Amino acid sequence: MLIGIDFDNTLAGYDHVFVAAAKARGWLPAASLGGKREIRDTLRGLADGERKWMELQGEVYGLRMPEAEMIDGAARFLARCRTEGFRVVVVSHKTEFGHFDPTRTRLHDAARTWMTAKGFFDPAGFAVAEAFFEPTREGKIARIGALGCGVFIDDLEEVFLDPGFPAACRRLHLAGAAAGLGHGPFASYPGWAEIHDAVFPAA
Repeated sequence: MLIGIDFDNTLAGYDHVFVAAAKARGWLPAASLGGKREIRDTLRGLADGERKWMELQGEVYGLRMPEAEMIDGAARFLARCRTEGFRVVVVSHKTEFGHFDPTRTRLHDAARTWMTAKGFFDPAGFAVAEAFFEPTREGKIARIGALGCGVFIDDLEEVFLDPGFPAACRRLHLAGAAAGLGHGPFASYPGWAEIHDAVFPAA
């Protein structure tokens, strides 16, 4: 089986990085503990908020990529895939550069460097076969279809709702607290532990 997995906010977690970056710019109160979505909504309510949000994304996914952490449970899932002999690929919608990023950090390179440091491509580590970074969502979905993924895991339900998503691919939604709230041709799970058990049910 070929299992495809999204990257940002599915494998790599950034909530703490977004908080630190937004506070450093003076865009959040010092006591704020919100995650990515709360910060996005807060910034969009500020003057020129959409640009602020895009600037922050460019910094977090680029210069501050080394601060990202693997989302809890993802390492166990990847290790089990290797043990079972399942081939894993990462397929992500990611532009080459962040919007309004003065450092012009290459986001694809930053992500690959982070993955290499975490042992993603190491045959003795997670043994991920390849990572594909597509500049558009349409490109990402086309790549999933071209690879022939039997399963795809993503935190964004709109990926699974796209009419171009390959019908034969099993869709697993990493929904967090929103698990069970979405409706569509996908199964929704609160975390990686539940996805692990869905893919590898107990005998």
